[in-house]
Amino acid sequence: MPLSSNRPFPMADRPEHPYIRVIETYYDGCNTADVAKMVATFTTDVVHYFVDHAPVSGAEGLANYWAKVGPRTAANWAVDHWLVDEPEAVIEWSMRWQPPGADSSEVLRGTEWFRFREGRIAEIRSYHNNVHLQSPANRALHGFDYAGRGYRTE
Repeated sequence: MPLSSNRPFPMADRPEHPYIRVIETYYDGCNTADVAKMVATFTTDVVHYFVDHAPVSGAEGLANYWAKVGPRTAANWAVDHWLVDEPEAVIEWSMRWQPPGADSSEVLRGTEWFRFREGRIAEIRSYHNNVHLQSPANRALHGFDYAGRGYRTE
């Protein structure tokens, strides 16, 4: 049976799972631009799929991507809710950020599906609707093999 958690429960009562600790460590690395911390959470061949641009691959490549992009927008992520059904975990996240050209910060919400291998993140599939990046092309993960995974394609 999958484990789950929702923030309205006190943190002390929150069920623990090693995958969630890894995800929270990854987000802490993103929030602080700590490349080594992020790399330690990934498999060497990790792939991060996005709805608004091409995937980013490799532990060093992905960590360097977030170390560069996060500070540009003062991005800060938090895990708000999660479910684990090994070898996967799915979370809802919130990100406080300042969109380019904006005078103040706002909160963007989304969800990510994580695939784990040997306790590390091997794949991230990120879904969110960023009003600043509206385009019909941004309605699916870029570069994701939907047909090869058995997803609907028509």
